[in-house]
Amino acid sequence: MAEDFARAVEDGLKLAKRIYFGNDRAVAAPRLASPMERAASAAHAHLPTAPMVYAVIHEPGIVDNPDLPSYQPHVHGRCDPPALIPLQMNAIELDVDCYLDTALVTVTGSWRVHCVMGSKRCDCRIAIPMGEQGSILGVEVEIPRKSYTTQLITAEDGHELEKTAQPQSGGFLKPNIFTITIPQVDGGTNLSIKMSWSQKLTYNEGEFFLDIPFHFPEYVTPAVKKISKREKIYLSVNAGTGTEVLCKGCSHPLKVLEKMRKAGKLRFSYEADVLKWSNTDFSFSYTASSSNIVGGLFLQSAPVQDVDQRQIFSFYLFPGKQQRTKAFKREVVFVVDISKSMTGKPLEDVKNAISTALSKLSPGDSFNIMSFSDDTSLFSTSMEPATPDTVERGIEWMNKNFVVADGTNVLPPLEKAVEMLSNTRGSLPMIFFVTDGSVEDERHICDAMKKRLASAGSVCPRIHTFGLGIFCNHYFLQMLANLSRGQHESVYNTDHIEERLDKLFTRALSTVLLNITIEPLQNLDEIEVYPSNIPDLTSASPLMIYGRYRGKFPEKVKANGLLGDMSSFSADLSVQSAKDIPLDKVFAKNVIDLLTAKAWFSEDKQLIEKITKLSIQTGVPSEYTRMIQLENTEEALKPSDTGGKKQTGSNGEKQKLISRTIPLQNFGIGFGDTTATRENVPPGFGEQRAPDAAEKFVKAASSCCASLCNKCCCMCCVQCCTKLNDQCVLVFTQLFTALACIACFECCSNVCCACGGDE
Repeated sequence: MAEDFARAVEDGLKLAKRIYFGNDRAVAAPRLASPMERAASAAHAHLPTAPMVYAVIHEPGIVDNPDLPSYQPHVHGRCDPPALIPLQMNAIELDVDCYLDTALVTVTGSWRVHCVMGSKRCDCRIAIPMGEQGSILGVEVEIPRKSYTTQLITAEDGHELEKTAQPQSGGFLKPNIFTITIPQVDGGTNLSIKMSWSQKLTYNEGEFFLDIPFHFPEYVTPAVKKISKREKIYLSVNAGTGTEVLCKGCSHPLKVLEKMRKAGKLRFSYEADVLKWSNTDFSFSYTASSSNIVGGLFLQSAPVQDVDQRQIFSFYLFPGKQQRTKAFKREVVFVVDISKSMTGKPLEDVKNAISTALSKLSPGDSFNIMSFSDDTSLFSTSMEPATPDTVERGIEWMNKNFVVADGTNVLPPLEKAVEMLSNTRGSLPMIFFVTDGSVEDERHICDAMKKRLASAGSVCPRIHTFGLGIFCNHYFLQMLANLSRGQHESVYNTDHIEERLDKLFTRALSTVLLNITIEPLQNLDEIEVYPSNIPDLTSASPLMIYGRYRGKFPEKVKANGLLGDMSSFSADLSVQSAKDIPLDKVFAKNVIDLLTAKAWFSEDKQLIEKITKLSIQTGVPSEYTRMIQLENTEEALKPSDTGGKKQTGSNGEKQKLISRTIPLQNFGIGFGDTTATRENVPPGFGEQRAPDAAEKFVKAASSCCASLCNKCCCMCCVQCCTKLNDQCVLVFTQLFTALACIACFECCSNVCCACGGDE
């Protein structure tokens, strides 16, 4: 899908060369990448690097300047698939609110359909690239007499609508790029668009990093010099720690608003008239913690419209800089799926990531490696010390034994790994489980692991899971990790396997505090913690926990745990009211994912209903909700009109508001695909590319010929042809000649569309 999108944009840039802007130009015509540049970045060429809007062009003849027609020769044929011309942008505003480890992002902008005749219409496609673990929250569009807004509804209500949903109406181009289409916009129209999403901040050595795609290509700058171009950026930081926030770096010249400076809070702004839009992503980094492990706890009343009226609490622990803290002795088992679907890049990336992780182990650590398909293979029958020589032998073993085979039998290798780590003393046992498939007995596997972990001692093995692609059940993997206080990481396509897996290894291997408990939460009524088993604190990321309760919260709260030398740790948590932090929105995606994993495991219908209500309330999509687009049209009220909502327009005339629902496709990742796993379908994201006209013809022709060959032989054809009279032969000759002409015309149309009408 991403490749088709990039190809359509390239076709659109060719068509855009037809547009004449006169002598009053501010930018040059869109520059197309050279063949060498396209080959170097084929996977990412022309994909959006900032919020973008495109004109969807089926008929190349409608491409022209709506204000200054150039009267070019008409272009025959159609663009199939349609070309995408990037629209010029008149204004952009970025507003970011950072709370704890989450950023709530809102982008408001104005785009103009500058490439379509004023008397013609076209669809407009919005593309929104998001940052780390981004989740779309909503899109609002305003055009003259029409408005569009996204909305979440229950899966039951959306079931019938999905049958009529078009793939191009809305969906994810890539896991981090959301697209939605606005139908039939007049040429020359200005679109005012507001788009919102949430994303995570990354963390490294006490420093938070925010990165937002904000790199606009040069060709979206308005070509006319007289149009003012206003760029605005607003950023607020509420670290919640009560300590001073120190800015470490920023990509844009932000100005600190001193009147907003408080402990743990900062507000920045930037406004300017620019000649060209931002050509770099917006990035910002800051620190807000000390060198030691510190924590705090927030209390908040439930919002009035909240479906859960229990009180809200959230606590955090920051690892600080752990140079002097003794590290845990680690015992690590890598369990890797080597089914045939892992062939090629996926398995090579996993192998490279494990090799890197092995090199980071200390000589006092120990490790083992397992591969599984239908059978399970082991590097060693026991745990091996992580000496340079043994690590080298482990890498050589992977090179020889990571050979793909049939089957995906999950339970035996997991049981073997837990058994190997069941007698550890004074160390941290860890299992890294990597798979791209889904199996039938996943609930049974969770039950079996739950029983084994319960009898594993005070420090049970942590199962860290990594799901690759859209065919594995990510909620099963998340449940498996939650049962053992482990971490879960996922990647939906093959672009970033090694990077994401290395991130999981780094985070888990940097554990600084085990078996964390909060006292005295057990004295509260109806307390619920997300996740229920509190994960370990690592130096690679802060720990953020969300919960609900009834009763009076204790005034003194302590966080307890085990340090690297297995000594006890205890720290008082400062309790404070969080009036200016929307905790329900900050933790919404995390809570919905955890509840969905629990609902999958328990098959609890009441829990599914709870997730549905929470998803609709917070605007975060879930497996049990569907997103739709509402179109509201203002029309002048006729004397005979009695239906529709009435309102008064700006000119004083009475109007009625007509609403229409546009169905969008299901955005959920689902609960795994056992059929695809059995058939060893390679991991990936999005639907397979639709065949073009030539492919359809070849496929149809080959199918037809194959069918004919099953019914007759060459001698039958010869005998049949000898019996035809002259008139019949003439009719068949004319028929086949006409079909050939039609095929040639279709081929010429496709060529003209791809070339944009250029000679």
